Amino acid sequence: MVSATGKRVLQITPALAIIGFFMVAPLLLMAYVSILQKGLNGGVVWDSITPEAYVNFIFERDLDDSLILNTDYLQIFARSFGLSLLTAVLALAIGFPTALYMSMQPEGRRNLLIFLVTIPFWTNLLVRNYAWILLLRNGGLVENLLHWLGISDQPLGLLYTPYAVSIGLTYSYLPFMVLPIYASLEKMDSRLIEAAFDLGADRKRALTRVILPLAAPGIAAGCVLVFVPALGAYVTPELLGGGKSMMIGNLIQSQFGAARNWPFGAALAFALLAIVLLAMMAYLLRFRRAPAGGH
Repeated sequence: MVSATGKRVLQITPALAIIGFFMVAPLLLMAYVSILQKGLNGGVVWDSITPEAYVNFIFERDLDDSLILNTDYLQIFARSFGLSLLTAVLALAIGFPTALYMSMQPEGRRNLLIFLVTIPFWTNLLVRNYAWILLLRNGGLVENLLHWLGISDQPLGLLYTPYAVSIGLTYSYLPFMVLPIYASLEKMDSRLIEAAFDLGADRKRALTRVILPLAAPGIAAGCVLVFVPALGAYVTPELLGGGKSMMIGNLIQSQFGAARNWPFGAALAFALLAIVLLAMMAYLLRFRRAPAGGH
């Protein structure tokens, strides 16, 4: 007879095998590629191990083979981090009031609003970004609207700038902010807000002392769900940035594509993975400790 522990092991073995084959094995292969030497015509030299890819992240080789500080890649990482953080802030500024409004509607209307929030997912991301090109370009809809309203009579000049990238990223990942916050607020007992008003709280105090603490897990989850994919975005910076606002995803693609430097591309991907894991660990540690210290 198989023991209870043996049965549990047998039950989880297929899942562990799938995770190992489709997730762990590719990561290990990428880690191995990142410490190999670049081939002369692309690819890698499989039997030559070197940390050169990680050295190239901060330094470059001079003509006499000495190392010189090179901050170009650090600037791309900093730009990616800044744009992703700005995207999360903009998505929170738009998503929180939207989720709060949705949570206060009758149940039938809530389902309709959730449906409207998820509609953008029905359209391919590439198509949505091309639509933003038409909106933001000189002579586009946004510029014509500003001219018609008399706000500006100058060319917009917004396309192919970091601002256009941030707008596109915010639009693309906004539902990832709205839905987690709505899930937290939807379970909120409205009597708590009524009690706050009965005890003399105004709207601002009720928001900061009652609603925001209850929505905190959803806000944190939404920020992580927006920040992480925005950090590795490729399509939006490529189309709306026009090559002027390269982010980490574009840099990795160029190393595996035009530059044919697979080890450096794998090293960059591992650096991105490390940032993502740190963000996830910070989220898990924060909200694992919260119940223990709460009242």
